Amino acid sequence: MNVINTPPKASSLIESLRDIGYSLKAAVSDIVDNSISAFASSVEIHFNWDNEFSSIVIIDNGTGMSYNELIEAMRPGCINPLDLRDKSDLGRFGLGLKTASFSQCRKVTLVSVKDGKASGCFWDLDYVADKNEWLLKVLEENEIQKQPYAEKLKDSGTLVLWEKLDRVIDKTDSANTETNLYDKMDQVRKHMELVFHRYLTGEPGIKALKIFINGDPLKAFDPFNSKHPATQHLQDERLDLHGEIIYIQPYILPHHSKISRKDFDYYAGEDGYLKNQGFYVYRNARLLISGTWFRLARQRELTRLARVKIDLPNSLDHLWAIDVKKSRARPPEVIRQRLKKIIERITGGSSRIYTKRGRRLTQKGLNTLWLREASHNKIKYSINRNHPLLKKYFSELNDSQSGHFSDILTLVEGQFPVDAFYADVSGTPESIIKNELENEKLLELADLFYKTLKEQGVGQSEIIKQFELTEPFRNNFDCIMEFLKTKWIEDEYIGDRIRRTCLLSNNAQPLE
Repeated sequence: MNVINTPPKASSLIESLRDIGYSLKAAVSDIVDNSISAFASSVEIHFNWDNEFSSIVIIDNGTGMSYNELIEAMRPGCINPLDLRDKSDLGRFGLGLKTASFSQCRKVTLVSVKDGKASGCFWDLDYVADKNEWLLKVLEENEIQKQPYAEKLKDSGTLVLWEKLDRVIDKTDSANTETNLYDKMDQVRKHMELVFHRYLTGEPGIKALKIFINGDPLKAFDPFNSKHPATQHLQDERLDLHGEIIYIQPYILPHHSKISRKDFDYYAGEDGYLKNQGFYVYRNARLLISGTWFRLARQRELTRLARVKIDLPNSLDHLWAIDVKKSRARPPEVIRQRLKKIIERITGGSSRIYTKRGRRLTQKGLNTLWLREASHNKIKYSINRNHPLLKKYFSELNDSQSGHFSDILTLVEGQFPVDAFYADVSGTPESIIKNELENEKLLELADLFYKTLKEQGVGQSEIIKQFELTEPFRNNFDCIMEFLKTKWIEDEYIGDRIRRTCLLSNNAQPLE
């Protein structure tokens, strides 16, 4: 049997590698992964607009590479993804630096300093296409010094330079190419503030990392708002898979009534709470995928506040089918079954936040204005005809008037704008406001209710209880208590006047 060596054509394969599917934000993040693996404490990203000569530079102060390590790092597929790697390594395929760079530009230069010695080389895709060979160009010492920002490399560190940004600069919109670049880099900022948020803040076992874009520091975006007192930290779990531990920590984010409007909007993220619910998968504390239930559950309004952190070691990459871009992961079947049970447990907490008000509507003993009735998977809302104030009003009407008024209430119930209300609650529930009663009108109704209870011979303690159980008074109870204190003082004064009158009518001396 003959064996024939058939290496891929350089000009064809290198162009194919450009189309793996990287976005600019994913590509830049992949380069930063290498900086973290090199134990960098600082990463600087600079983008410079100069039409077709625009460039993006990523510099770190990590351990750097020797000449041989540099050449190997520029070799496509320099690592076997099945090989064991250091636990802190964020790579897998040995393709990230090359494919991420090729996806955005036609020329990528790598300069690195280790132990004070600098080395440099670059891929020029136009040159590779012309020669149809994998020809990597090596920089001379004087050429290294001419690279932009090379002076920032001290005793150790690495610089990645992207030029010929044909995939970044959109030439179809020539009037806005500079603006488009700034918009894309703003997306890079937001993406990295999420993806590397645990590195930006630092945590046990993770050295804090500073990242700058054109001199401005990135601020960590914690998708779980974990430090807010109203955030619920549900019971965490540990799953053993092939001797490796997977950590799972569910969170329920604060309801909009428990947090400022500014913070509520901030933690919603660009896509909102509905799209951002679900699992957040981290490998070595680096976010890989976010806002998914892995098709184990639907994204529902009642679970919009549920987010679950999953921590994986890099030794399980192959079982989770993590792709080259580190933007896709799929849990193995044994884990999927466990995650399904976790979903059932954690989504109940998120649902309760939104159904709490619904339960109150039917809580025994409450005098609510609306009743919620659930039967045969149908839910109906109706006005409570037995509400004390409505009941009082009905009692003052004759039979004909009472019937007409009941018909009007039925009309109001039938015209409740269910579709519009659902759309508003699903989209921006925090923007919905209640038509609060003015204080004067509230006190008029309180006076009417108070007189009704007094006519029934209800005592003070029971009056307090009835106000506490009846809408709208229970929602304004501090104000109502002040009102009741005033009424009791008035009642005492009136009672005292009556006693004085009775005594005087019996020729008794007036009381002092």
